[in-house]
Amino acid sequence: MPPMEKAPPELSRPRIAAAAAFLVQGLVLLSLTTRLPEFQDRWAISDVQLSLLLLMMILLAGAGSVAAEALAKRLDSALLLRTGLVIVAVGVPVLCTAQAAAFFIGGLAVYGFGLGMVDACSNMQAVALEHRYGRPILPSFHGAWTLGGVVGAAITLATADLPLEAGAALGVLPLLVAFGPFLPRDHGPTELAAKVAVPWRPILLVGLAMVLFYMIDTAVQTWGPLFLDHTFDTPNRYVALAALCYLLASGAMRLAGDWVVARFGPVPVLRIGAVVGAAALAVVVFSPTWQVAVLGFSILGAGVAVVAPLSFSAAARIAGGEGFSPAVRQARVDAVIARFNQFNYIGALLGSVMTGLVGQDSLRVGFAVPMVLVLGIVPLAPAFVPRIVPVSVGAPPPSTS
Repeated sequence: MPPMEKAPPELSRPRIAAAAAFLVQGLVLLSLTTRLPEFQDRWAISDVQLSLLLLMMILLAGAGSVAAEALAKRLDSALLLRTGLVIVAVGVPVLCTAQAAAFFIGGLAVYGFGLGMVDACSNMQAVALEHRYGRPILPSFHGAWTLGGVVGAAITLATADLPLEAGAALGVLPLLVAFGPFLPRDHGPTELAAKVAVPWRPILLVGLAMVLFYMIDTAVQTWGPLFLDHTFDTPNRYVALAALCYLLASGAMRLAGDWVVARFGPVPVLRIGAVVGAAALAVVVFSPTWQVAVLGFSILGAGVAVVAPLSFSAAARIAGGEGFSPAVRQARVDAVIARFNQFNYIGALLGSVMTGLVGQDSLRVGFAVPMVLVLGIVPLAPAFVPRIVPVSVGAPPPSTS
């Protein structure tokens, strides 16, 4: 194997800025989801009502991602990412300090839309940087997200005695990151990007695996703390450990993920991870104590950690094709990644809404569903090593299937 070329030094600052966007996204989200039991108590929300509120937030996040896809055809992802970060910075203080349910719901809606824009655009930045580097770096970006989630869950543990209003301070962080030196698009001619067909069928197979991952990921982050709270006599201070330990294990695996995938390849890593994930969820479902459940969540985090970064890498590789200028390639990839990000929200819908509704009488039953479905990643793993076929300028219009 030839040695990997060293990345140009001018990419270091955009890489740090993109990693900061991932980190703050995870930090804010986990700070909020690990406090869901408190929000539930404050507003007297049932599990079914909470599922519906999460459905609203995820649908609006999907709308934010769709908006990013549409705008990415004319604007670069750096500007769109900054816009999304500002929207998040507005929504978080509103939902944390709301004195009426209407303001809480409104703040949650604003936050959800901004979250979708940040999610899509930070991944656009990451895949563009990975292409410039010429080697796998997506796992480290998603590792930054996980590190942020760990910090967010740790903040909840450390500030358990503070009122919910203290969470409004988190709105400062997205504003600070918005000033980062993100990677600008090379504004060369990009008209060809809209004329070249994108092979959506292989992207769809990768997307199905991402749906399964985000179903699990959202279920743990949203319902994991509530699982400990409802199923066992867990002290309130420790319910956040479900998400925290899951994220710690996931972060450790993602930080090692670049090397692991380069050494063993994506297919065996994904297949082994899916089997480990199913076994870990079995530990959660049949756990006799909350401590055993936390152990199961930890193993689960390590098992499925690299699915999302590998999904985005594979989709970008398929979308980029060969024989295009850097400007055209990045324009194509930006648009495809924004649309591909919708698989994230399909999985999030399944994880947050289905887990809550199926598990409204017992969250053990709610977590039994992803325990089985995660094994679907095993047959989908070969789609992560697609054969890229060069596309000519005279290719037909893009497929919408």
